[in-house]
Amino acid sequence: MSSYTTGEMAKLCNVSVRTVQFYDTKGILHPSDLTEGGRRLYNDDDLRKFQLICTLRAIGLSLSSIKSVLESEFSGEILTLLLDEQVKLLAGEIDARQKQLEMTNVIKESIRDKAAIPANTILGIEDIMEKKNTDHNKKKLTMIYVGVGITAVLGFLFMVWLIISRIWWGLAVYLSTSVISLIFSAYQLKDNVFICPKCNSVFKPTLRRAFLSTGDNKVRWITCPECGQRDWCVMQKQSSMPPAESRCSP
Repeated sequence: MSSYTTGEMAKLCNVSVRTVQFYDTKGILHPSDLTEGGRRLYNDDDLRKFQLICTLRAIGLSLSSIKSVLESEFSGEILTLLLDEQVKLLAGEIDARQKQLEMTNVIKESIRDKAAIPANTILGIEDIMEKKNTDHNKKKLTMIYVGVGITAVLGFLFMVWLIISRIWWGLAVYLSTSVISLIFSAYQLKDNVFICPKCNSVFKPTLRRAFLSTGDNKVRWITCPECGQRDWCVMQKQSSMPPAESRCSP
């Protein structure tokens, strides 16, 4: 079996050496061996794994989603579900761009011919702006999860300091802020359903279970009520699921 240094891995996958080192520090790709001097060494399996990681990053999957795929017993099933969602997302973006292109050409022709801009074109522009706002909200949701985690750690330390210092009014303000944050986070999760990578069933957990689960806005570590498997389940807006249908295998 071949052996590769960090630099060779980076060259074979067309990335920087710092990128290879970064994935190691994030726990996504550890070297299979180390030299006596402490240099990382990778084998063929590591190379194939890293090529998969680079491919998944290239199509837009987050590092946390990729790590969930690699760690799970049902990595193939989770990856398939994530890729299904990614296909839907990319298809929607392509469709929005195509409509933008068509409307741009219509407006350009209208200006050239000194004609009035069709009303349906204006309505189409409004639809695209609404689509942009929706995409912006998705990105904002991801930032909310990161912010909640940082706030929880700093908030706990701050609360301990308030108690030790006996600043009770500050403690009251902190607790009020925490309650508001919890309510807001719960609101973000209430319309989501989950897809189990083992039995492929779609389920909606209680708000408490969903809130206590860990993960990001794509996958969450939660137990499937159908098969009892606890794994990374793909999260999806309930409104995007087909009505009155189940993805469970017959």
